[in-house]
Amino acid sequence: MRVGLIVDSACDLPYEFSRKHDLFILPVTAVIDGQTYIDEHDPVRTQEFYQSGLLQKGHQAETRAFTAEQIHDLFMEKIVTQFDVAICETVTKTRSLIFQNATEAMNSVLANYEGARQAAGRDGRFFMRVIDSKQIFAGQGLLAAHTLKLIDQKVSKNALRHEVESFSDKIYTCVIPRDLHYIRERARRRGDKSVSALVAFLGKALNITPVIFGQGAEGQPVAKTRSFDVAVEKVMNYAAARVEAGLLTPYVSLSCGLTWTEIEDLPGLNRLRDACERNGVELLLSQMGITSSIYVGPGSLCLALAAEPHTFNDFQ
Repeated sequence: MRVGLIVDSACDLPYEFSRKHDLFILPVTAVIDGQTYIDEHDPVRTQEFYQSGLLQKGHQAETRAFTAEQIHDLFMEKIVTQFDVAICETVTKTRSLIFQNATEAMNSVLANYEGARQAAGRDGRFFMRVIDSKQIFAGQGLLAAHTLKLIDQKVSKNALRHEVESFSDKIYTCVIPRDLHYIRERARRRGDKSVSALVAFLGKALNITPVIFGQGAEGQPVAKTRSFDVAVEKVMNYAAARVEAGLLTPYVSLSCGLTWTEIEDLPGLNRLRDACERNGVELLLSQMGITSSIYVGPGSLCLALAAEPHTFNDFQ
């Protein structure tokens, strides 16, 4: 029985990790200054976007989920013909239509897959589930890595779905936005009022860089710093201490909307690397994808790990 994992372009993972584990990327459409781009997590295209400046706040940028019809066609062509069981983990449904559209596509596929499988020479029934990851960016990447670990352990399809859905609630995410005005503007266009104009103004006027922390996509400010580097060091110190205390899966996921040179210069990164190495934890370090950068802004950072209940300040 061949099991496949599908994630969308909001999921941040190292390119080599995704390729090694044969992850299928469900694309997201990016529209920048009226031009349409398909984000398929191509590392060359991602690097071109960073170098071109197209992700900066002076440009009109938004993301659009593939339609149910587009997703249906992809599933029928690429998934039904290659896998016997498929798990599709989407970015949190509170931030995107991907979960809704993928679910609609799945229902259509499950009613009509026989012909495509026969034509591809695959026998037997096809099983599929779409799961709301309740995560964003690095958090979604962490859930995908844990899911792949479960697939390697050959757990049953029902146990796999149950474990993935319950594990999602154990993921803690830190986000450091580089520019609160950028987030507020992007949120306003989506109709998301969670970032107020007042917070954005204070961040600009007082040069405040917040650390947003919480379970999944629902976070609250837990620190307000006067510089990005100070915020980053706080997050790195938290993650290193949490790794030493123990994790529920041997991964830490970290995505950064920066060039690789800037990523390597992040304060505290080597301390986190050392803690991971000592404790048998794999640091999944990636450049933030196009979809993620449009959402939270270039220059931002997102870190995720899974652990027992705790607060950010427990590890400061």
